[in-house]
Amino acid sequence: MNRDPNNTTTHTPDRGQSLRLSPPASSPAISFGPFSSGRRVSFGLLGVGLLAAGLMLVPGRTLANVKLPTILSDHMVLQRQMPLPIWGWADPGEKVTVTIDAQTHTTKADQEGNWRVILEPLTVGKPRTLVVAGKNRLQVKDILAGEVWLCSGQSNMQFDVNPSFNSDLAVASAKYPDIRLLTVNTPASQTPTRNVDGRWQRCTPETVGSFSAVGYYFGRQLYQILGVPIGLIDNAWGGSSCEAWIRRDRLEGNPLYQPLMTRWKKTEAEFNVAAERAKYEQRLEGWKKKAAAAKEAGKAPPRRPRWSNPLANQHRPGNLYHGRLQPIFPFALRGVIWYQGKSNAGRAYQYREMFPLMIQSWREDWAKVDKKLGKFSFYWVQLADFMAEPSKPGDSAWAELREAQTMTLDKLPDTGEAVIIDIGDASDIHPRNKLEVAERLARLALAHDYGLDIVYCSPRYESMKIAAGKVQLKFQDVGGRLQTLDAKQVQGFAIAGKDKQWVWAQAKIVGPDRIDVWSDAVPEPVAVRYAWANNPVCNVYNNRGLPLTPFRTDRWPGVTAEAR
Repeated sequence: MNRDPNNTTTHTPDRGQSLRLSPPASSPAISFGPFSSGRRVSFGLLGVGLLAAGLMLVPGRTLANVKLPTILSDHMVLQRQMPLPIWGWADPGEKVTVTIDAQTHTTKADQEGNWRVILEPLTVGKPRTLVVAGKNRLQVKDILAGEVWLCSGQSNMQFDVNPSFNSDLAVASAKYPDIRLLTVNTPASQTPTRNVDGRWQRCTPETVGSFSAVGYYFGRQLYQILGVPIGLIDNAWGGSSCEAWIRRDRLEGNPLYQPLMTRWKKTEAEFNVAAERAKYEQRLEGWKKKAAAAKEAGKAPPRRPRWSNPLANQHRPGNLYHGRLQPIFPFALRGVIWYQGKSNAGRAYQYREMFPLMIQSWREDWAKVDKKLGKFSFYWVQLADFMAEPSKPGDSAWAELREAQTMTLDKLPDTGEAVIIDIGDASDIHPRNKLEVAERLARLALAHDYGLDIVYCSPRYESMKIAAGKVQLKFQDVGGRLQTLDAKQVQGFAIAGKDKQWVWAQAKIVGPDRIDVWSDAVPEPVAVRYAWANNPVCNVYNNRGLPLTPFRTDRWPGVTAEAR
């Protein structure tokens, strides 16, 4: 920070300090500090491997000046029409005054140096300056009020604008100073992290290329229609598992997650970081010699060995909740867009409960600060089509994960699903058509959150009845009507009798919301499936080009039914 004569600083975010651990006699406990309005919320953690994982456990700290988290910095967007938590750190007992527009709020830091105030809702207007004063004085400048969305999940949300289709045009036209971007770059952690390693930026051709493509295209669509500032937080980690985004005490004690947690406890007890690192260094030295020899011989070098520490990865339960989510909590949001699922496909039945648990737990954590903050919308992208097209119908773990995602619609309010079974890439798990993904997410937000009168969701299976050897299906959310694309013949249906032997079926659209399905090979059908494969061949849409949601009418145990 560079001081001016009035002891005022432009906010340089406080980075990298961890909340202090206060270990009881039995096991370490997390102190949530400002995340719990001064109350200490603690739960037991396995101490094994924490130091070895490279986590900084700070026994205490000295704070000479008032400090703010990185997310509260120049160029940020604050969610309009909502209570706005502003928080930070100071000396214990220090008086802190927060001012914006005509609002002034005063509080004192608690015994651990945490403080927080809640601003009254703001409306869209000219850029504002936030002033935070204690023993020193901070200014956060160029603040806009608008719509804030968190963009999270795994690699397809993390996927940048630059490699997406038509990115040259997207980058060249990204002249939207009222769209603000923040990318979270923080390590995984089993203890609360209080800051993100990132900063808010105006959207320009120079800044947009490395931002989440789905996030940017989603935000751009909102901006073009709503005409208000948009704040986008890119908080995704490639390959991440759902359980890494959930606090561990939410998983402990539930039989559904016991095998998963038992495996992790075994890894935590047995993985010796120092010993494994030494083994890696030996492999690396061997590789260097082989690579040098290959270069001298004019041959391609062998693949370089990789260092992997499971204690610090994106799969360990709680790692991303503490490392990636807590640093932005309780920043006010309108909603979340989420693109994840591949890493949990092998445990799809478990995901039926885990995924809504994650959403609900996030909402509950935000609601602890103010009930209105916990009512954000949550929209996700269903798994895309990937891998080889099937030659015959059968079971699929990816289809079961898609089913688990769809089931969440009926478990939680203010949720939505973007079906993209038609815009994946059989040979690339990272399809480059991110614009259509974002537009389907934007439809959900524009209709549900902003009242736009548009068709916004994919058709879904509603009911069935069997008559004269045919299965008569009825669908909901068809928009205007069902139709086919690419071919007049309906594709993607399979049918089975009591023997559970699936065969491809004939199908015909017989009404705006109805399809008949049959096969001469199954004179007495009992069940139908649609688009039930890793990469199904299917072609039913509504008249706004949104694909029919994959479904099955049977409840026969799937291939992931017992996977835990």
